[in-house]
Amino acid sequence: MSAAELDRAVALLVRQVGHWQQPRWAAVAEGGDVSRADLVHRLVQDVADLAADAEGGPRREVPRLAQPMALPDQLRVVAADLVAAGPPQEVLAGAAAAVTATRDAL
Repeated sequence: MSAAELDRAVALLVRQVGHWQQPRWAAVAEGGDVSRADLVHRLVQDVADLAADAEGGPRREVPRLAQPMALPDQLRVVAADLVAAGPPQEVLAGAAAAVTATRDAL
């Protein structure tokens, strides 16, 4: 069930931001002090770290691409990596909650 929750949360966030252009990404996230792009990149890194931990491999820095419009695709990839690693359900549920919290902050 948690893999489906994560997939749904990612799909909702991607639907929300997938059409954004540079000015919307550069705006400060609600209630925060970082840009929306920074907030989503942080989420991508957190999910990538969870995937690395689940795989038993080293954590790696997710590259910050020149165009923030690539962030939804990066999120899809790291979320799929996490699901493929087969972590405990609570890890998937935590990742889904983090995606939802980020979406709410945007």
